[in-house]
Amino acid sequence: MLVKTHGSAVHGVDAITITVEVNVDTGVNFFLVGLADSAVKESHQRIEAALKNVGYRIPGKKIVINMAPADIRKEGAAYDLTLAIGILAATGQITHNEVDRFIIMGELSLDGGLKPIRGTLPIAVQALKEGFRGIILPEDNAREASIVEGLEVYGARNILDVIGFFNNTQSGMQAITCRPEDYLSQNTHTSDADFSDVKGQENIKRALEIAAAGGHNIILIGPPGAGKTMLARRLPTILPPLDLTEALETTKIHSVAGRLPTGTPLITERPFRAPHHTVSDVALVGGGSYPQPGEISLAHHGVLFLDELPEFKRAVLEVMRQPLEERMVTISRARVSVDYPASFMLVASMNPCPCGFYNHPDKDCVCAPGIVQKYLNRISGPLLDRIDLHVEVTPVNVSELSEDRISEKSAAVRERVIAARRIQEERFASSAGIHCNAQMSSKQFRKVCRVDEEGKQLLNKAMDKLGLSARAYDRILKVARTIADLSGSADIRTEHLSEAIHYRSLDREGWAG
Repeated sequence: MLVKTHGSAVHGVDAITITVEVNVDTGVNFFLVGLADSAVKESHQRIEAALKNVGYRIPGKKIVINMAPADIRKEGAAYDLTLAIGILAATGQITHNEVDRFIIMGELSLDGGLKPIRGTLPIAVQALKEGFRGIILPEDNAREASIVEGLEVYGARNILDVIGFFNNTQSGMQAITCRPEDYLSQNTHTSDADFSDVKGQENIKRALEIAAAGGHNIILIGPPGAGKTMLARRLPTILPPLDLTEALETTKIHSVAGRLPTGTPLITERPFRAPHHTVSDVALVGGGSYPQPGEISLAHHGVLFLDELPEFKRAVLEVMRQPLEERMVTISRARVSVDYPASFMLVASMNPCPCGFYNHPDKDCVCAPGIVQKYLNRISGPLLDRIDLHVEVTPVNVSELSEDRISEKSAAVRERVIAARRIQEERFASSAGIHCNAQMSSKQFRKVCRVDEEGKQLLNKAMDKLGLSARAYDRILKVARTIADLSGSADIRTEHLSEAIHYRSLDREGWAG
């Protein structure tokens, strides 16, 4: 007898339906074909033990299993349940009338239990798109899949639940439903961090507010203990909440990477990723023998914080140049090429020199001549060009630390950021995938970043004096557009341009001596 069941393979952040054809004939043998890796081929032993331990068996027949399409590599143990149900249906141990109407996925334990799998959300999205009635998954994955409306989602604790479901006998499985909007409406910042924790540094808070309002990249340069890391870690508290589309995109990436927290069907807060400076280029941008998302994709729609930027290996930093421009990273291998979204805010911090005290108001720098410039040169010009705001952080004086004045809370700043983002959403309403000024294309840039004659003269002087590149010129105008949005101005005025030019510290001649 020939029976077909369906599973799914994750490719990038999308899924491809896999048809599992099980044919049982006379003879004694077991064949599994269709470009399956070792983990899939080992499923024979897991299935055999699991079925035996729950009172079923693989009969002594010739069983041929084909996983189509045969040109797509099948990886991992998530096909155990797909194959097991196909074998049981083909050998008449369960009713097979409905098995081809469901996507069935799950890793089997030897006692018949089901372990969670990766990539549940993209699998469920594809199942709905292709018209399947529902999806059967391990119980731990069911809530995640239930985010996809219009699809019957069943969570199983073990294979007996699935067998009982198809045989219409007693089964512990119940269809799970939920509304993603319900999770978004519950979105609250769980972090105790707040902008009001930071004493002084009002100019740095202003720069971070501009960065949050426009989605701009920012680098903080200052001595140890000035508050760079403290400020950067509070940036997520002023970012606008995720909308449903952004939440689904972010959740898909974390699901594929196996980083979705247990019991969290939908990510409702913007990610904040802070890899250590020893991170490899593959860990940062993604890849590997079996490509997986890297830190820049896990920070999609959120913040990637690189503390002590010059301490990162140069090769690691340089691989970010293309994703910073295109907001997408392509991982190419001999047999496969996958795309991962990477629309993130880069927030970096660094000391001005190895000792940390160059330009310090009270302490002397002890670095030898030329060392400061050598230290800054660890970060390439092309990478700095892609960072919109360069901000010098000076130490907070004792009087500011000891005063009792309560600083502005994150909630108040966040309201201004949301208002500016709302203006940008309306501006780019007809442009798919663009949510803020930092993401605008060249065509949109020419349309929305126009300046008057006085503004052009100011920009020309800045270009000549600072020796700015064309890319830095564009970045200044984008930042000025965001500053105008924060002030509610329809036009970019001279004061907006002046403030934007001020945030190009590392472009100034003689900054490093």
